[in-house]
Amino acid sequence: MKRLAGLSALALIISSTSGCGWVWGPEGYFRDRGSDYLEAQATKPMQLPPDVNVAKRLDPLLPIPRNVADDTTKGEYVVPRPQPISAVADTSDYSLQKSGDNRWIMAQRPPAEVWPVTVQFFQDNGFSIDQQRPQTGEFTTAWQHGSELSASMAKRLQASGVAPDSEARVRVRIEPGVQRNTSEVYVVSAERPAGSTANVDFTPRSVNMGVDAALVDEMLASMSRISEKGGSVSLLAAGNFDTPNRVSLTEDGSGNVVLTLGEDLDRAWASVGRALEQGPWRVEDINRSLGLYYINVAEKAEKKDDEPGFFGKLFGSKPTKEEIETRAERYQVRLSKVGESVQVTVEKNINTVAPAETARKVLGVIQDNLG
Repeated sequence: MKRLAGLSALALIISSTSGCGWVWGPEGYFRDRGSDYLEAQATKPMQLPPDVNVAKRLDPLLPIPRNVADDTTKGEYVVPRPQPISAVADTSDYSLQKSGDNRWIMAQRPPAEVWPVTVQFFQDNGFSIDQQRPQTGEFTTAWQHGSELSASMAKRLQASGVAPDSEARVRVRIEPGVQRNTSEVYVVSAERPAGSTANVDFTPRSVNMGVDAALVDEMLASMSRISEKGGSVSLLAAGNFDTPNRVSLTEDGSGNVVLTLGEDLDRAWASVGRALEQGPWRVEDINRSLGLYYINVAEKAEKKDDEPGFFGKLFGSKPTKEEIETRAERYQVRLSKVGESVQVTVEKNINTVAPAETARKVLGVIQDNLG
């Protein structure tokens, strides 16, 4: 009925007009305004009261370029086509990630390719590699004084809080990322007084976050430079890591489908959110405190480019709220912290799990979009 009304209105408009001048013509609603600036009048520059002193000269905020037509030009002005912009997107394979005080490097490469680049960075800066375990993606440096490192690295570490008379060592771990063929590089430092032989163990979180941040920043810059020249691959690191599979689709003891991510909750929340946005459904709401995404599998994702145009709105092609509610199929995607991992499940509501077929389909799409 709504479409019929739209067609009737359009027919009435067409029949009551002899042309489209009122729409596109010089006096039409959608007329070309490209030459309106020719009729603009110059105004006097701003004058300040004589008793006001300013330290900075007042210059025009939007000065007229010198290469435009002068005020004697008459007639319609044709706006030239813009020249193509040679914009270069940030295509670096390495990026800095943050979560609270934690900082790490995300690499769009598998661990086998990140390993030699990371080792090279530390060796180039004077670090002595003490232990290497490529199969587990981990290596540590020896205890060293700042004078044994490169001048720039020693200066950077000292500025970050390393005492001049102390020794430091670093543990680096390269883990497979949540997405396929990606890696995450973590750095933890330890420090002890110079001359001490005490075996200071690495803690899960560094005592000096400033040192770790400085190392990550310097390593990121070095990795980006090396990647531009091409890198090598470590065959040892290419082997099977002893870390668990980061993403797995299984069933729990009750037979419910579960997607398990070997990840902390903050990063899992972000990864699942991105995966859901790429899915064939609409994310209607989120509740971060409860770890819930609310999706409607009967509706496609809303995109700005899909906004109906003039005739689409006129003919009523956009579904009404009543139509959306009638065909709605809503579910909850829940993230729960379980031990060192995060479990993702699909529910109809807080008391009812989703049908197994629906849960497997939704979680399967999430898993695919994580890759």
